[in-house]
Amino acid sequence: MKVSQYFQGQPCWVELASTDWAAAKGFYQALFGWQAFDLSMPDGHYTMLQIDNEDVAALYQISASMGENIPTHWTVYFAVDDVDSSINDITAAGGQLLIGPHNVGDAGRMALFADQEGSRFAIWQAINHTGIKLAQVDNTLCWVELACRNIQQSEAFYCQSLGFKTQHSDMDGFTYTEWLVKNQPIGGMIEMTEEWGETPAHWMPYFMVASCDETAAKVAELGGKVCVPPTNIEKVGRFAVVNDPQGGVFSIITLQE
Repeated sequence: MKVSQYFQGQPCWVELASTDWAAAKGFYQALFGWQAFDLSMPDGHYTMLQIDNEDVAALYQISASMGENIPTHWTVYFAVDDVDSSINDITAAGGQLLIGPHNVGDAGRMALFADQEGSRFAIWQAINHTGIKLAQVDNTLCWVELACRNIQQSEAFYCQSLGFKTQHSDMDGFTYTEWLVKNQPIGGMIEMTEEWGETPAHWMPYFMVASCDETAAKVAELGGKVCVPPTNIEKVGRFAVVNDPQGGVFSIITLQE
């Protein structure tokens, strides 16, 4: 399904910052069958990743100007009606502005933030680029999930700053929080327990795939790592958490029909 518009709070874009741009591009092309369209930038390339010539994600090389020892990571973007107004809402709720606001050519206007636990996310006000152009299609973003240690604080923060609503459900013995935009689930939140160790709080992108098991096996074949093996989620589907060869973490999921 093609997407032409995103509403306030909906995940609208996902972007990989990689320590090895060329290797990452090859990995994701082989894994997801994505096409790659390279745009020249002052300090390297920005690559639009596509399915049938429709943008579904992007990646770029982490440059020295960004700082030292920055690991490979995915960033989730949320659509907003007005970046500058949203900055006021997010900082008033306790968020920290890290980068921006600034225009990205004539594509749109963005800013990057960290919440109270350090989870990073970006906001996007579209001008000529709405964001991900396909939904409900294999190898595209289908869910975003916040892993954090203080779920009450995070729930209050994101509801105040981005306008989320929430609903809670019991899932395998623990409470799972879903984020709602226009009464539709767009993502979730999970509490990090002691088993997570020192893993920092973070937003996790989920990509829909035809077969979780086959895709997880392919991740390993391509030099990545399967962190959480394919696991069933009752009434939802089968998911796995994986790393690309540079350490970028993301999840894959086959949804139950």
